[in-house]
Amino acid sequence: MEIQEVARKAEADIVVIGSGLGGLCCAGLLARYGKDVIVLESHDLPGGAAHSFEIKDYKFDSGPSLFSGFQSRGLQANPLAQVLDALGESIPCAKYDSWMVHVPEGEFLSRIGPTEFFKDLETYAGPDAVLEWRKLLDAILPLSAAAMALPPLSIRGDLGVLSTAGARYALSLLKTFAQMGPKNALGATKFLRPFSEVVDSLGLRDPFIRNWIDLLSFLLAGVKSDGVLSAEMIYMFAEWYKPGCSLEYPIGGSGAVVDALVRGLKKFGGQIYLKSHVENIVIENGRAVGVKLRSGQFVRAKKAVVSNASMWDTLKLLPKEAVPKSYEERIENTKQCESFMHLHLGFDAEAIPKDLGIHHIVVNDWNRGVDADQNVVLISVPSVLSPDLAPPGKHVLHAYTPGTEPFQLWEGLDRKSTKYKQLKAERSEVMWKAVERSLGPGFSRDKCEVKLVGTPLTHQRFLRRNRGTYGPAIEAGKDSFPGHPTPIPQLYCCGDSTFPGIGVPAVAASGAIVANSLVSVSEHAQLLEAVGEESTLAVLGD
Repeated sequence: MEIQEVARKAEADIVVIGSGLGGLCCAGLLARYGKDVIVLESHDLPGGAAHSFEIKDYKFDSGPSLFSGFQSRGLQANPLAQVLDALGESIPCAKYDSWMVHVPEGEFLSRIGPTEFFKDLETYAGPDAVLEWRKLLDAILPLSAAAMALPPLSIRGDLGVLSTAGARYALSLLKTFAQMGPKNALGATKFLRPFSEVVDSLGLRDPFIRNWIDLLSFLLAGVKSDGVLSAEMIYMFAEWYKPGCSLEYPIGGSGAVVDALVRGLKKFGGQIYLKSHVENIVIENGRAVGVKLRSGQFVRAKKAVVSNASMWDTLKLLPKEAVPKSYEERIENTKQCESFMHLHLGFDAEAIPKDLGIHHIVVNDWNRGVDADQNVVLISVPSVLSPDLAPPGKHVLHAYTPGTEPFQLWEGLDRKSTKYKQLKAERSEVMWKAVERSLGPGFSRDKCEVKLVGTPLTHQRFLRRNRGTYGPAIEAGKDSFPGHPTPIPQLYCCGDSTFPGIGVPAVAASGAIVANSLVSVSEHAQLLEAVGEESTLAVLGD
């Protein structure tokens, strides 16, 4: 796919800073609305944390590898699927229903769905855990109907939401709550409270169940169950534990998702420019009117500037005198998730088990907490399902510590220094051991054809992330995400620093919300009607 490098346009309706999933979803929908939109990306590849890169014919995911909901149609619950639907794009996927778990209690294949997990609980945690998990599903799954009754594509960031979401879907919401019954409808009032309150209200005390819920919460939102929104967890449970559910991996990797969004953007006249580093956001008469590139070029935004950078990195782009002190202090005082260690490997598949699964998770010690550094390692071998990612007879692997690597260990180090290289070797060892445990004795680190170790400094450098962070560690019930508008007129934000939070569904939803907020209610309503009609025709065509 041809993507232009260095901005060629000096003006557009909307300028989007950054081509992460949130920025691409926002820009793609704006283009679909008929707006003149351009995306400016500092890197030489689009996608932000979800970009793919290639070395020696091995194609690596840089970030997310656990996906679901790509095959949902129309105004369904998955925000990314809705955006792709609106852009007339789809992604071929391989479906699977399990991931390998290595925990202190043992090793087992954790299956997606409402019943299979009970067998694992019986073996590794006992009958009490089975009873508590059943109690949790019985309480949570009915609530998922309410969590999914309001299509994310209908949400906007102004009072027009009363029309696009409230009036349009009021009847279906009322029907949903009526079907749920009084008890479950009352439980839905906890959507914006910490999920631990739901767990506590059910009297769940089994240690394995509590640890498992904390693990799922942390993987989803970067915080444990006492910090994650109940709505996020209820949505995740519906995707993973309802009858007939499955996980999906996009053929071609996360880069295929990025390619589809870029295709949709360009199909409707939007443009994306790589190697176009935004130096600062230009403010005139108190309003965001464009951006200045490192090259010195000024790109005017007639309607709005949308930043897909983190809240901390967006703040750096603004002239200090233009930012209200209260807004600056709020951003500076927002707690950050820690950073990552990454391990990317390319190796021969001959000595690896033929039935190797795509995903593996290793928890070394529950007592330290799932958010402790060097304690949890996630491993993805996507070539198991998408062989095109590696040369014939080879595998590609991505292992990482999920947002738990302390940046302060690395801050100020020279990346060419001996100290830096020694620390890389020391801190990557936990990932090597997890890989060896997951892949078995046939795997040899010495025989890997590609060996890449990424650190928080790598994260900071390539993703332009403040301190290499995963994103804000905002805990439900204690603080809230800043949202999409800013105190500066015509400046909006999307991505993981805005509501509804961290993770692929959340950032896709944030991009859609900003795009919807920048068009009229009638334009927004027309898109909802068009997507609904096209999806109905697609289903009938199937």
